[in-house]
Amino acid sequence: MEEEVRPIEESDVGCAALGPRAQGSTAATVPVFLQDTEALVLGQQQWEAVHERRSRGLSISAIARELELDRKTVRNCLGQASWQPYRREVASSVLDPHRAWLAQRAPEVNHSARILWQELRAQRGFTGSYVIVRRAVVPLRLAAVAASLTQCRFETGPGEQAQCDWGQISVPLGGVRTKVHVFVMTLGYSRRGFALGSLRERMADLLAAHEAAFAHFGGRCEFLLYDRMRTVVLGTSAGKPRLNPTFAAFASHWSFTPRLCQPYRAQTKGKVESGVKYVKRNFVPGRTFRDLEDFNEQLAAWQLEVADLREHGTTHQRPIDRFAEEARALAPTVGHASFLQATLRERVVANDWLVSIDGNRYSVPFMLIGKTVQVVREGGSWVIRHRGAVVAEHAVLAGRAQLSVKPEHGPGAAARNRRQRYAAPTSANVPALDLTREVEVRDLALYDQLFASELLESAA
Repeated sequence: MEEEVRPIEESDVGCAALGPRAQGSTAATVPVFLQDTEALVLGQQQWEAVHERRSRGLSISAIARELELDRKTVRNCLGQASWQPYRREVASSVLDPHRAWLAQRAPEVNHSARILWQELRAQRGFTGSYVIVRRAVVPLRLAAVAASLTQCRFETGPGEQAQCDWGQISVPLGGVRTKVHVFVMTLGYSRRGFALGSLRERMADLLAAHEAAFAHFGGRCEFLLYDRMRTVVLGTSAGKPRLNPTFAAFASHWSFTPRLCQPYRAQTKGKVESGVKYVKRNFVPGRTFRDLEDFNEQLAAWQLEVADLREHGTTHQRPIDRFAEEARALAPTVGHASFLQATLRERVVANDWLVSIDGNRYSVPFMLIGKTVQVVREGGSWVIRHRGAVVAEHAVLAGRAQLSVKPEHGPGAAARNRRQRYAAPTSANVPALDLTREVEVRDLALYDQLFASELLESAA
């Protein structure tokens, strides 16, 4: 409560004692807050104490002195038939029409009030200040932190969901320390896992690992959960995640539904996160590997002999035992065509008669320079066709920036083949030379005489 002090007149008693300077400034009015005039809001215990003392016949002044309260507060308290907690009226704000958008968008920008304020002004016609947005973001950020500290276990039924993720480990391959990317898929109900090592995390590696997991389990779940890796999602469009087109085609080919974790909520896929840690801590220590193939062979044996047979810390059952129930709920994948093998890719043959596939280059007959060819993967080979006819076939190269060039595809191949076709009989039809016979050694002067005689004959 704000109260205005009356200007002091010169006739007021005691004014002269203040001196000339005080008398000259007495015409000013000073707003002051009188704390004793504000009615405090009492808690329930204080409210009961006031009414208890009143019932004993104490006066308002006596109650105020004993409880160290203002008399007006005591009087207001006695006028209430029952205790009521204080409720502050919520004032309207220019941010109210945007609060739903703000709650959805804030996690996506890491609760940055500055970014949210800029987007509100640029995209939603917001006219309020940055401070308003900053104050509104504080409770959202605190709620996100509290949620990250408090995890609620989410259980799924058999065949309902699997979780997928990559993990990176450094292991010796052939004596050379190499980073291996391990793809892990964990079935949500049985906790049975599948792991496969790769030298990279590109789209082809992700899809091949999925198909290997489907073959390992003999089926797939209805939903597969991912974090926001670039091979799965490219960003958002109109507030919704936008899937990578190749991965969306892969999901459609295998008829499963991709699900995405909320931004900055990787613990949502805690089952597969635990699976990645288990591979790192139980499989890797103390092992050496010749190459990536040996790594995956040992990893597959470890999964069957150790991971599937252990007692899981959450379910207190062996994953292979619970899988017996989950296997019946999986959508069967046996006999389903491979997406990688069914995907037809078109390439234009470059001037060096090479085509680029997944970061490596492969040769085709040089006559096809500038032509469009079709590439499809069949098992471990790339089959290249032109107008339906197979023109080249190469083994799939590992890694990147590799070359596979066949001599018969080069510009000199036709001429070389023609020479070989019309050449003289091969050495198989020519009598073998007798290398044991001695060679006659002649004086070089003999050749000079023969040369001189030939000159005389030509002159005659």
